[in-house]
Amino acid sequence: MDELAANIRNFLQYLVVHFIEDKDQATLKLAKSEEERQLSFRIILSERDVAKLIGKNGFTASAIRSVIKAAGEKHDVNVLLRINSVSEEAERMASA
Repeated sequence: MDELAANIRNFLQYLVVHFIEDKDQATLKLAKSEEERQLSFRIILSERDVAKLIGKNGFTASAIRSVIKAAGEKHDVNVLLRINSVSEEAERMASA
């Protein structure tokens, strides 16, 4: 599962870099659950870049999720992706 996580991480980093402008605010986090065979990625971006990555009607984000989900299914791993703004992430951390 570590190799799959690394491959998906590299894919997401490559892809996201081509969409965003504020690269210094971008963060990619990963949570793994070996027991549940689950990888949960969280991309944290500026407000403006979140809108770019999600795309019109969410089509871009949906396409990215489909690709990484298919990669996970080949290895019987559930892969999740959340895209948050810096302010949403700060609120989430404050309430945790």
